[in-house]
Amino acid sequence: MTDNKKDLPSADGGDLQGAAPEQSSMPTTKTERSAKFVKTGFKIGGNYIKHYSKKLFNPDMDKSQLNEDNAADIYQSLSELKGSALKVAQMLSMDKNLLPQAYVDKFTQSQYNAPPLSGPLIVQTFKKYFGKNPDKIYDKFNIRSTNAASIGQVHQAELDGKKLAVKIQYPGVGDSISSDLKLIKPFAFRMLGMSEKELNVYMSEVEERLLEETDYELEVRRSIEFSTACANLDNVVFPKYYPELSSKRIITMDWLEGKHLKEFLATNPSQELRNQIGQALWDFYNFQQHELRAVHADPHPGNFMITPEGKLGVIDFGCIKEMPEDFYYPFFSLTSTNLLDNKEETIKAFRLLDMIRKDDTPAQIEFYYTQFKEMISLFAMPYIDDHFDFSQTEFFDKLFAFGERLSKMPEFKQARGVKHFIYVNRTNFGLYNILHELKAEVKTDTFKPHVVLEY
Repeated sequence: MTDNKKDLPSADGGDLQGAAPEQSSMPTTKTERSAKFVKTGFKIGGNYIKHYSKKLFNPDMDKSQLNEDNAADIYQSLSELKGSALKVAQMLSMDKNLLPQAYVDKFTQSQYNAPPLSGPLIVQTFKKYFGKNPDKIYDKFNIRSTNAASIGQVHQAELDGKKLAVKIQYPGVGDSISSDLKLIKPFAFRMLGMSEKELNVYMSEVEERLLEETDYELEVRRSIEFSTACANLDNVVFPKYYPELSSKRIITMDWLEGKHLKEFLATNPSQELRNQIGQALWDFYNFQQHELRAVHADPHPGNFMITPEGKLGVIDFGCIKEMPEDFYYPFFSLTSTNLLDNKEETIKAFRLLDMIRKDDTPAQIEFYYTQFKEMISLFAMPYIDDHFDFSQTEFFDKLFAFGERLSKMPEFKQARGVKHFIYVNRTNFGLYNILHELKAEVKTDTFKPHVVLEY
């Protein structure tokens, strides 16, 4: 990282795009946070009244202004609440087929530019977990954050001549996950148009991951474990972590020099360097998926840096998704073999993954078989040959068009598929999107899936 604030890491991945005003307080109790949601709900209700009043005089008016007004009000509320509610907004902004564009545009800010907490609140956190001010722990500590995002913010420090990044979680975030998700559920229900059952599955899996992501002691252990396991990958580097300077809500790690993806691409890097970074990303993810069976499941660009030496720096292991065998084998066998050519075995795999159910009629079995086969075939395209060019737009146009088509089918208003799809799909499509931004061509057979051809 450089001293240019645009190049600094965020507390959970975002890079800073201009400093936001500091926040001197934040709601931490269930009552305070609930009141904030209720107030936002009233604003949204008013937006709907205004929209339908105008529509009386202009029947052809679409919902674009309504979506913009609602997105702005919801984002303002979530950015002040921070925590799991804001993290969900960040996640949804990455799943571009789930939300209207106005929400995607607004919620993307949660990856980069949430209002940071003021210095006194940060000092309180250090006193709570270390019993002393940060300037008694480090030789130097910058009380102004270099970056702020949904779960915490990063400060620069020095100790024994080493430059450090200190990630500090916002007060109350880890204790308010369950209650926050219950409060955000009505907003998500309205925005996503999911069935209640599907939304419950989504929220349950998100809650499980967020409970882990807010446990910084767990993150330090995982960061050390995964960086050690991935140490032999070409062109991938990690910061060193300091457990003795970390706690349940504070992480201290080395400061990595480098640029985030947007700044890196602005330097007009050569195709060779783009390919090198793309290959490092591909190997980083596929090694984890196929050899560790657990994967870094938060693949937005802010979680990575490109170092001056042209290596991929990974700065956040807060979100890890483990893949059990009863999910891993049927899913990746479908993506990486000719199993899809065998209808009987494909349907067996779909049943194991809860994509086709025992009470489905023959017509439903045929319908879901056809749709899911097309979906898996699209997802698997990078695996078909030993190289894939992610600069091609045709592949992504097909992916988005298919997702758009599925979102309008009434058959998909009910939950289909085991819960593991939520983060595994997010991980892989997030990886594809970063590689597309890089316009990278990568060798895709470096870490092959382990497969089973019969079920």
